Amino acid sequence: MLALAPRFTEAEEKAQRATRGMPQPRIKDISVIECQPDGVRLTVVKITTDQDGLYGYGCATFTQRADLVKPAVEKYLKPLLLGRTTDRIEDIWQSCYNSSYWRNGPVLNNAISGIDQALWDIKGRQAGMPVYQLAGGKCREAADCYGHASGADFQDVVESATKYMAQGFRNVRVQVGLPGMAGYGSAHGTSALPKAYQPLESGPFYDPAYDMRRTLKLLEICRSQLGDEVQLLHDVHERLTPNEAVQFCKEAEQYRMFFIEDPLSPENIDYFRQIRQNCATPIAMGELFNNPHEWQPLIEGRLIDYIRVHVSQTGGFSPARKIAILAEQFGVKTAWHGPGDVSPVGHMANVTLDLVSYNFGIQEYSHFNERTQAIFQGCPEMRDGYLWVSEKPGWGIEIDEKEAAKAPFVASPLNGGWGVIRLRDGTVINQ
Repeated sequence: MLALAPRFTEAEEKAQRATRGMPQPRIKDISVIECQPDGVRLTVVKITTDQDGLYGYGCATFTQRADLVKPAVEKYLKPLLLGRTTDRIEDIWQSCYNSSYWRNGPVLNNAISGIDQALWDIKGRQAGMPVYQLAGGKCREAADCYGHASGADFQDVVESATKYMAQGFRNVRVQVGLPGMAGYGSAHGTSALPKAYQPLESGPFYDPAYDMRRTLKLLEICRSQLGDEVQLLHDVHERLTPNEAVQFCKEAEQYRMFFIEDPLSPENIDYFRQIRQNCATPIAMGELFNNPHEWQPLIEGRLIDYIRVHVSQTGGFSPARKIAILAEQFGVKTAWHGPGDVSPVGHMANVTLDLVSYNFGIQEYSHFNERTQAIFQGCPEMRDGYLWVSEKPGWGIEIDEKEAAKAPFVASPLNGGWGVIRLRDGTVINQ
């Protein structure tokens, strides 16, 4: 008979014996780290345990109402959780979720996300493994990403996209400015605003018909000049009416888009059925979603191609993993929201989900400047258009709190809030 190989090495068996029967670490303290290293407010929760040197970080960034997340964590979740063992992540998530009675609001969800992700970080540090190993291991080596190509005019966008392609990116989101108007994702156009589009009051304004025509022209130029090898994406940012969205997606079909992002606002999700019935343009949706009542119908109805929720808005890594698994059953891929108002801890959670989800589609990428990297040591690494996860335990990120204190929240007229944009007649639009 062949001798069976030992199940564990001697060192592993010794470690197993040493940990058997040991009490699980308990939550000793919960604190909130706030900083603004790149013009955007970032919020991270830190959970400290009663075991020396064992702690974890979780992203709780809600830039537009950042001042509300800290008290939600410290005044409500902290008293609920002090003394709890850190091993029951799902139980803690459900406890936090139900504790406010009314739920699925963005402030509470981001606060819960900070707790949830910090517990996963602790679990990884305990195990001596990156979080992706705890979630089943890699389905792929790295996450394919798209960059944000933009410009005031058409050729500016083409040049911006060309630079991304030279860096190895195979996918670019293209956005062009609107002359004299408040477009999205790009600077204003340089040409003069036509007289027919003058608004009735001062302040940022927007005309959807003009935007549709200009964007379709942009897509034509980009496809012609950039070629067929690059994948094109575009963000409508919920600004069109339902019928306009159907028309735009139908006309964009000829440019073979990777996807059109957020063509409708969450209030109009029933119209996705009309888009699907009229064209084959791939659709990504979910940036503003907070709860299952929004994403479940779209996934189960196969009415979108990519789910791209903001992970901390849904409550963290745990619920996002469930969303990915649900989406896989219906042929929907993931494309997690990954802009500048996600902390590097949140970006590491994103790329971890990218690696462990079989139905991964694409990842939005935002550059980390030097100041951000000085605070968040161990940011996800970008190479040749792919985002790579850390191989260190947990999320693999350490936060220098002294450096974070040097980049406090900066006062602004809207206190970090989202600005108001109106139609020509003064009506406030969704965006």
